[in-house]
Amino acid sequence: MLCGAIPTALAGLVQTANGLIALRFFIGILGATFVPCQVWCTGFFDKNVVGTANALAGGWGNAGGGIVFVMPAVFDSLVNSRGLSAHVAWRVAFIVPFILITAVAIAMLLLCEDTPTGKWSERHLVIQGKSTSSSLPPESLFTEQVVNALTFDSSLLQQESLSSEKKEPPQPTTPVPEKEHYQLESAVPEPEADIVTTALGEVVVNPTLREALSVIFSPQSLALAASYACSFGAELVIDSNIGSYYYKNFPVLGQTGSGNWAAMFGLLNVVFRPAGGLVSDYIYQHTHSVWAKKLWLLFLGVVAGVFELAIGLSNPRTESVMFGLMAGLAFFMEAANGANFSVVPHVHPYANGFANPA
Repeated sequence: MLCGAIPTALAGLVQTANGLIALRFFIGILGATFVPCQVWCTGFFDKNVVGTANALAGGWGNAGGGIVFVMPAVFDSLVNSRGLSAHVAWRVAFIVPFILITAVAIAMLLLCEDTPTGKWSERHLVIQGKSTSSSLPPESLFTEQVVNALTFDSSLLQQESLSSEKKEPPQPTTPVPEKEHYQLESAVPEPEADIVTTALGEVVVNPTLREALSVIFSPQSLALAASYACSFGAELVIDSNIGSYYYKNFPVLGQTGSGNWAAMFGLLNVVFRPAGGLVSDYIYQHTHSVWAKKLWLLFLGVVAGVFELAIGLSNPRTESVMFGLMAGLAFFMEAANGANFSVVPHVHPYANGFANPA
């Protein structure tokens, strides 16, 4: 965000078309913040509610594309209230997003934890109070090592007990019925051990290149990428063209009116995207089936495709019909975005964002 804020502030200095294209390229860095945002959220929430959390964060984030009418408002204010010329006002207006982006970035650095366990470098410390002295090994196959390190080996304890009996004289003891003999247990109680093992399997590790490639090109990853390309990818295409489409079909709206109506498509992310994740979580909580989540995602994608066909084939010339169909498309397409990220944590959870341990 800090890197992307710099070209945003410099937008007002552009003098040529090539300069604007180059600047837009570097501002595109800001779009990449969406990916670590979703990885970050996934690390904080359980699979039962992660769809709602990711969809809410992503939906409210995408709403930034739906409030683009704020910039024309800033521009108008600079022209009408500050007396700036239009040539100067649009350049000065870019100071506003620069301030907002920088403020959010600094707030994240100062106020936000990297992971539920604190620093990113300490993300392996999943057993609070039991392994706070040092980080657990970051290797992709560390789970078994950690569990072994955190639990006592029964056979070793038995051997140690036998050796100590040889060195010390036997002490009188009260006989204990056979069925009341204890088996040596791990230092972590069994239920907690299960939780620990599950948590360890979800800690992001530092894989080798070969392991990373196997995750990236696995059928599960490719299937999710395809569904996301058909939902969020399609939304990006629509966001880029919907304003011109409205203006062509309804010239009476004018450029500003067409732009404002186009912004509504992105603004609906505030409601519709979280709804997709919320329903997905609700289904999962009652079925405990990842397949149920996938069927919900498939349903949303198919219905969104039906709305796209309806809009493209009918090419509405009536505002009520056009905006009604676009609202229906927004619901199913944006809900599919949220539902997609409710499935992500079930696929290679230990590789939900590759990174070095430091």
